[in-house]
Amino acid sequence: MKILALNSSPRGDGQSKTELMLNALVRGMREAGATVETVNLRKKNIRYCIGCFSCWTKTPGVCIHKDDMSRELFSKWLNCDLAVYASPLYHYTLNASMKAFVERTLPVLEPFFREGKEGEMFHPQRHNAPKAIFLSVAGFPEYSVFNQLSSWVRFIYGREDRLVAEIYRPAAEMLTQAFVQTRANDILDATRQAGREIVESMAIQPETMDRITRDLMEDKKTMAQMVNVFWKSCIGENATPREFGEKGLIPRPDSIDTFIKIFSMGFNPQGAGDTKATLQFNFTGTVEGICHFTINNGQVTGAHGPAENSTAGKADLVFNTPFDVWMDVLTGKTNGQQAFMDKKYTVDGNFDLLFRMGKLFG
Repeated sequence: MKILALNSSPRGDGQSKTELMLNALVRGMREAGATVETVNLRKKNIRYCIGCFSCWTKTPGVCIHKDDMSRELFSKWLNCDLAVYASPLYHYTLNASMKAFVERTLPVLEPFFREGKEGEMFHPQRHNAPKAIFLSVAGFPEYSVFNQLSSWVRFIYGREDRLVAEIYRPAAEMLTQAFVQTRANDILDATRQAGREIVESMAIQPETMDRITRDLMEDKKTMAQMVNVFWKSCIGENATPREFGEKGLIPRPDSIDTFIKIFSMGFNPQGAGDTKATLQFNFTGTVEGICHFTINNGQVTGAHGPAENSTAGKADLVFNTPFDVWMDVLTGKTNGQQAFMDKKYTVDGNFDLLFRMGKLFG
């Protein structure tokens, strides 16, 4: 089987989740014996269709534009058995570069009207166009954000019996986050399996699709909190998401709730070893309140309120700190040891735990 994989993501250098998913799919296809060529449309010059219809009248089957589409890509597309259209979701449908590619396949059609089985009119094909797979990713957690795209895909490719599969991955920006890596790896492995199944049977098994579309985080409220803190932090640092990551910045919690979640994500099981301890934070200032963390069996659990009101019992180490001071420590704006020496915060309890904080929470 000869497959052409088209990637219309404008992002490269490991930033593109479209590319991440597509690479997994392509690996599976190649493992099943297919010959796959991947084309990054961001590196190609594809002019927009100008609706002149020269390809239907003056030069039948040949576009008037002289660019990468007419010189290279159209013939590759026409001569493949299967085309994979991989696009990030832009305004709930394809992005512009993929739409430009699709529109420039017009020369494959003839201008005449023909009547279909249901009485609808269509243009007959000049040549047999390849079958299609659509792959798209989105930041929103709901699968329903792909409904508009899927409706268009099924209308164009479904009624011509060219559509093999649709692969849609919501919450895709989280695929590279460490705290969901186990689930993310399974999603990518399932996408790879889908590639094998497509080559072997021209279909994706329902259980494989279920794995591809599984929730990365079951609690959408928590996900929304983390996403909003991240964007607030990008704005506060005057950084794009890519710059934020390259600088090694940490999202800045804006409440005790988001602090519990972000601080827990920094827990280092290897550094903790067999440590059993309870940490408590008494916050004052812009955000007031108390929370605690219980470390046991290589895991950490965070909760609101003092430790003595929970099954954790009395805290082994208590931090008394203005909220903003500790958030500066957490995000690397302030050196924790220096802030302690300067008495910007105080601690009570087991000082050995204090000196091990760098190993417990990386």
